[in-house]
Amino acid sequence: MPVYLVSNVEVHDREQFKDYQKPGRAAVFQYGGRFLAEGAAPEPVEGGWAPKRMAIVEFESAEAARTFYNSPEYQAARQHRLRAATFNIVMVDPETGVIGELE
Repeated sequence: MPVYLVSNVEVHDREQFKDYQKPGRAAVFQYGGRFLAEGAAPEPVEGGWAPKRMAIVEFESAEAARTFYNSPEYQAARQHRLRAATFNIVMVDPETGVIGELE
């Protein structure tokens, strides 16, 4: 059953963030992920939540998503991201709701 990694992203240093983007994307594809939205500027519809940038990535299972997230490739890319942006990531199972927080 597919799961989705939903990321709320706030970029603080665009130049440094570029060092994350290419290897981060490559790791998503390497571990079977598929972007449903990438760098999207969401439109608030209700309430006060107004993220500036989001990504939604589909994986075939929670295990596949965790394998990607914990992979050496993604963790290396993540080190660049930590200095350039603030991420909040949740894993969502469309059948049962949120099944785990990654960060």
